[in-house]
Amino acid sequence: MKRVFVPRLSWAPPAISPTAMNAPVKILLVEDEPAQRRLLAEFLQSLGYETAEAGSAGQAIELLNSSAVDLILLDVRLPDQSGMDLLGAIRQEHPQTPVVVMTAYADLRQAVSAVKQGATDYLAKPLDLDELAAVVADALADRTPAASAGQPAPSVEASIDRLKKLLPGLVCESPAMRRVLQTVAVVAPSDVPVLITGPTGSGKEMIAQLIHRASPRSAGPMVAANCAGLPETLLESELFGHTKGAFTGADQARAGLFRAAQAGTLFLDEIGELPLHLQPKLLRALETRQITPVGSDRPVEVDIRLIAATNRNLAEEVQAGRFREDLYYRLNVIELAVPPLVERPEDILPLARQFAQEFAGATVRFSPQAAECLLAYSWPGNVRQLRNAIHRACLLCRGDVILPEHLPPPAAALAHSEDRTTKPAGRLSQLERAAILAALEECGGNRTQAAKKLGISRRTLLYKLRALQEEQSSS
Repeated sequence: MKRVFVPRLSWAPPAISPTAMNAPVKILLVEDEPAQRRLLAEFLQSLGYETAEAGSAGQAIELLNSSAVDLILLDVRLPDQSGMDLLGAIRQEHPQTPVVVMTAYADLRQAVSAVKQGATDYLAKPLDLDELAAVVADALADRTPAASAGQPAPSVEASIDRLKKLLPGLVCESPAMRRVLQTVAVVAPSDVPVLITGPTGSGKEMIAQLIHRASPRSAGPMVAANCAGLPETLLESELFGHTKGAFTGADQARAGLFRAAQAGTLFLDEIGELPLHLQPKLLRALETRQITPVGSDRPVEVDIRLIAATNRNLAEEVQAGRFREDLYYRLNVIELAVPPLVERPEDILPLARQFAQEFAGATVRFSPQAAECLLAYSWPGNVRQLRNAIHRACLLCRGDVILPEHLPPPAAALAHSEDRTTKPAGRLSQLERAAILAALEECGGNRTQAAKKLGISRRTLLYKLRALQEEQSSS
């Protein structure tokens, strides 16, 4: 696939809403799953795009014949016709319209075939909304350059402000966390499952709580369970309940977590630890909205929304045979990646001040040297480690100023380290910057190919590009 290199360092939401331009940017979504289609439409509308929706190839053809569109998002699996066949028809009648193909099983051969048949780009399901936004902006770059640069549309800021009111104490000063909240604002009103990924201690449960509070189910309960913290022998009973006498020690019937979360949200943390033999039962519960308690042969109707979280790479777990592929795709309708704290340095000091206020019960200041240590440390334990560090500092601090010696030794040592770099956390080295720019130029501006060439994920590359753009704008 040949692309013209456009020297844009990173994607950002539209500076000026595309609908404010002379000709609104209109995107046609061809997707047979109504919930998925609606979710994608809401996300694209939050970026300022106008959308049209088709659930079949026939509907898509009718819409294309009746109105002009600027971009087509095309699922390859449609009920009445193959998306690949529809792509051929679109290329004959609308050769200049960009088409981005969505393939459910990340079939590289199918994606390559689509590109050969004239697709502009492809996306693998389950979709990553950051990647979707970047690919859409890339595809529209030549047609609507104003829609691919600048600052977020006002609706994005309004959505983030509304979410912050739902969860007091929520810190999201960094661009990385603001992008997470933008996705939450789009995902929360729907009922689709969400898979939250990210390293241990990064705040995955907080994001799950935020999704619940922003959803139509907020009046119902949110029930949380850690799959790694429950004994494997009792996990099935904990999830689905049991009848009296179902097994030794079952002196009373138990409803289970699914029924406890009725009309609300069930949050399963560490879903990657779920035993393989229970995964088919969870899959069936999600697909049929019914559970069968242990010791019973009568299914029970349940109405819950499932949010799962993991610090594992479930795609790799599937390849290793430790996680069912069908359950992975069922859970991962939307993947929401919470970045590690080292990739959101703007959040470190606001979080530290918030934790200090919580533990000290009064305003506590950080000396310039202590603040510098907090910013320079890598925080491998993420937000949880930072919280514990501030708790320790508040206990050791006898006044209202936290000094470097009050911090844990690994962070405090940075105040006296001669080898410590003076560059702020998150900045790129000259070597890293040169490698990224060279890879982009060599790949014709294609971020996906450049990320593969650099041996990093596309999301990581986007983070680094944004950091590079911020460095250039501040220099």
